[in-house]
Amino acid sequence: MHFLGVNLWAVLVSALATMVAGFLWYSPALFAKPWTVLMGYDPNDKAKMAEMQKSAGPSYAMSLIASVLSAVVLGKIIAVANVTTALYGMKIGLAVWLGFVTTVQLTNALFSRQPFKLYLINTGYQAVCYLAMGAILGGWR
Repeated sequence: MHFLGVNLWAVLVSALATMVAGFLWYSPALFAKPWTVLMGYDPNDKAKMAEMQKSAGPSYAMSLIASVLSAVVLGKIIAVANVTTALYGMKIGLAVWLGFVTTVQLTNALFSRQPFKLYLINTGYQAVCYLAMGAILGGWR
C-alpha cells in the first residue's frame, strides 16, 4: 500500500523500529543510568522512577506519532531520490540525521545548557533510528 510514492507498511514498521530502538537504547542494559543522572533524576529514588514510568504513556504515544511523521518524510525523500536498496536508504537516513536532526539537537543542547554527554546519548539514539528507518524504507519499496 503506497501513498505519494511511500510504502505505508514500511513507514509503520520503521516507526515501530524506532520505538524498539528507544526501549533498548534507554534501557538499563545501555544508557538508562547515565541518561537518568544527566537529566537530573536520582536513579536510586524508586518512587520517583516509578512515577516517571507511570506517566510515560502519553509521551510514548506522541513519540510514535513523531516517528510515523519522520518515516513518511524520510520515505518521500528516499522515493524522490529513487533509492531502491537498504544500504542507500541508510545513506539517506544518515544524511538527514547529520544535516537536520543532530544540528537541531545540538543547538537545543547548547542553549538549554545540556551536558554534552546527554546530547551524545540522545543524538546517538536518533542516528540509530534514522539508519534503521532508511534501511527499511529504502529496501522495502
